[in-house]
Amino acid sequence: MKKSIVFFMLVVHVLVFSQKKSKTLVTINNSKITVADFKKVYEKNLDAIDNEESKNIHYNLDLFINYSLKVKEAYQLKLDTLPSYIKEIETYRNQLSAPYLQDKSFTDKLIKEAYFRTKNEIKAKHILIRTKKNATPEDTLAAYNKILNIRNRILAGEDFEKVAVAVSEDASARDNPQRNFKGNQGNLGYFSAFKMVYPFEVAAYKTPVGEISMPFKTRFGYHIVKVDQIRISKGEVEVAHLLITDLTPTGKTKIEQVYAKLVAGKSFDSLVKAYSNDNSSKDKGGKLAKFGTGRMVPPFEEAAFSLQSVGDFSKPFKTRFGWHILRLLKKHPLKSFDEMKATITASLKRSGRMKLSDDAVLNKLKKNYQIIEHEKAKELFNRKDIRKISKDSLQNILFSINERAFTQADFVSFIANKKQQPIGILFENYKNQQIVKYFKENLVNTVPEYATLLKEYEDGLLLFELMQQKIWNTSSKDTLGLKQFFRDNKKNYAAQELTEIKGQVINDYQNFLEQNWIADLRKKNKIKINKKQLKKLIKFYEKKE
Repeated sequence: MKKSIVFFMLVVHVLVFSQKKSKTLVTINNSKITVADFKKVYEKNLDAIDNEESKNIHYNLDLFINYSLKVKEAYQLKLDTLPSYIKEIETYRNQLSAPYLQDKSFTDKLIKEAYFRTKNEIKAKHILIRTKKNATPEDTLAAYNKILNIRNRILAGEDFEKVAVAVSEDASARDNPQRNFKGNQGNLGYFSAFKMVYPFEVAAYKTPVGEISMPFKTRFGYHIVKVDQIRISKGEVEVAHLLITDLTPTGKTKIEQVYAKLVAGKSFDSLVKAYSNDNSSKDKGGKLAKFGTGRMVPPFEEAAFSLQSVGDFSKPFKTRFGWHILRLLKKHPLKSFDEMKATITASLKRSGRMKLSDDAVLNKLKKNYQIIEHEKAKELFNRKDIRKISKDSLQNILFSINERAFTQADFVSFIANKKQQPIGILFENYKNQQIVKYFKENLVNTVPEYATLLKEYEDGLLLFELMQQKIWNTSSKDTLGLKQFFRDNKKNYAAQELTEIKGQVINDYQNFLEQNWIADLRKKNKIKINKKQLKKLIKFYEKKE
C-alpha cells in the first residue's frame, strides 16, 4: 500500500529530457529544474487533482521541491546500491522494456493469422517419425529420409491410412486392445488455431486440400500431413451428458432403457443423477464446459454439434469411454475479429508464439548493429576442456556489438553449467542474449518516454526505501516518541487513551516526523526559486482557466 502511494500520489521527479531553451525555475545546490520540468509534472497530475487548493502553483512547487530533496537524499545515502533495490528495479526494467522488444506489425500479423485459423477449421491426417531431443545430425537425416520415402510410397498410390497404421510412430494411429482403444489411422479430425504445435499448424494450413505436405519438423520429429477438408468454424457448444461406462451389451441395454425414459418425458437432470457414471458432472446435471472442435473424441464432437436447438438430446452413441446421451444447453457462434482480438492475443502469449515476434525484433537488431565475430578466437570451441581453461588465457575478444566487446572468458562463464547443448548453439544463444541486453540498456538513450518512465520507477523505489527507514519504521518502533506525541497533542483527539485511536495517532505521528525531516532537508540544501519565472508561470495558468 505504501509503495502504491509513492508511485501514484507522488509521481514527480526531475525529468531527464528537459527542453534545452527552458528557463530555470528552481536550483537545488547545483542542480537546475526548468520551467518545462515543472510544467510536465504539474500538468501530468492535473487530472488527478479534484480541488482548487491542490491546483495552487506554490503548493505544487513545494511538493516538487520536497520530492526532489528526498530523492537526492536517497542517492546520497547510496540506497541505489542495496541488493534488494537492484533486484527490484531490474524486474521493472524488464517489464518496461518488454513492449519495445515486440514487433507490432509482426504481432498484428500473428493475431490476424490466428483469427483466420480460428474461423477456418481444417481436417487432416498425419504420419510421424520421431527424433530424439538431442538427435545427432546423422539421426536427424535418417528420420528425414525415412519420412520422405513414406511420402513417396503414398504418392505412388498406397493408402495413407494403411501406411499410417503400419509405420507411423504416433501410437494413436493403431488399435490398442489392452486399453480398449481404437486407432485413428492417422486421422486428427478437425482442428483450428492453437490446437496443434505451431510448426504443425503452419504446415497443415499451407497444404492445399487433397495434397500431402513435404516433410516438416516439430519437437516430436518429422511429419507429413494430408489435408482432407477446410470449413468455416462451428464455434463452441455447451452440452450436458449422461455416461454409462459399461461397454458390454449390458451397458448398451442400460443406455437404451435410459433413452426410452427420456423420450417418454423423464427429466434429463433426474436421469443423469440416477444413472450417469461421470461423478464429476452428475451433480451438475451432466453439464460440461463449453468446447470447440478438436477437444473431444470425434463421435462425441459430432453428436454435440449435430444438435440444433437448446434442449434437444441425442440418441445413444458409443465412444471408447462408454455410452453417452447428450443434451444441448447453448451454442456459441464464432465472434468477430474485434471481439476476439484480446482473447487471441492472450492465447498467443500462452502458446509461446510471441517468441516469433521476439525473433523478428532480434533479426532487425542484428541488421542495425555492427556485430563482428572473431573466427580465430572461436577456435576455442574445438577444445574439449573449454570449461576448465584458466580465465587468464581467455582474454581474446570473441565478438563485439557496436562498441561493446565480449571476451572468451565471458562466454566460458556463461556455459560453465550448461553441458546439454553443443557449443555452437550455446554461442548463438549467448550472442543473442547480449544483443537483446545491449538494446535494453541503450533504451534510455534512444527512447525518451522509456527513460522518463524508468526514472520514475527508480526514484519511486528509492523514495519508498527512504520513507521506510526514516518514517514508517521509526513510527512503528518508537513507542516512547509515539506516546509523547499523543500526550502533546491530546487536545486534538476525542479519545483519552492511545490504544483507542492508535492507528490515527500513528498516521499523524508519521506526518509530524516527515514535516520535521523535510524542514531539516531544506536547511541543509541550498534552494533558490526564480521568482520572475514563477510569476510568469502563475499568470500562464491563470490565463488558461
